[in-house]
Amino acid sequence: MVRRFSAKDGRRVVLRTLRWEDLDDCIDLINSLVAEGADIDKSERVSREEEIEWLAGALSRMERGEKVYIVVEVDGRVVGNSEIGRRLGGYDKHVGSIGIAIKKGFRDVGIGTEMMNALIKRGRVMGLKVLTLTAFANNERAIHVYGKLGFEKTGRIPKKFFKRGKYIDEVIMTLFLA
Repeated sequence: MVRRFSAKDGRRVVLRTLRWEDLDDCIDLINSLVAEGADIDKSERVSREEEIEWLAGALSRMERGEKVYIVVEVDGRVVGNSEIGRRLGGYDKHVGSIGIAIKKGFRDVGIGTEMMNALIKRGRVMGLKVLTLTAFANNERAIHVYGKLGFEKTGRIPKKFFKRGKYIDEVIMTLFLA
């Protein structure tokens, strides 16, 4: 377990590492984000088999020390997922990448900020010096949270995403830990 806290709306929240028993909740989480049209890389529902493959890979990457996956649990259900991983190349092993997703109905109550703080802390424990993340340029809520935590906009990929008939830039944000 990583941390317990109360969200701004009073709900009890647990941040902890991902485990095999989270499979059904992970399927529900990703497919609810797809159905919502959330700003994530996936645009189509995920099958049980696909999620089993992803989860097995994620647990294997954790076991090898390549990545850490932290989930948000509320009322015994996983409602958010995040990851931090070290780059596996040569000259950029000091750089980590972060990803985060939270189910609708659990946003804007401090859960994302707590999850990001846990990832940043984990990055320091891992000895990382630089953390990067990306966001859809129109996801002002996420960009605001990342900025509050010290991430700076350091790049942009024009027209990276094509969603609902419109091109959307990808914003690259960076936090220097050293």
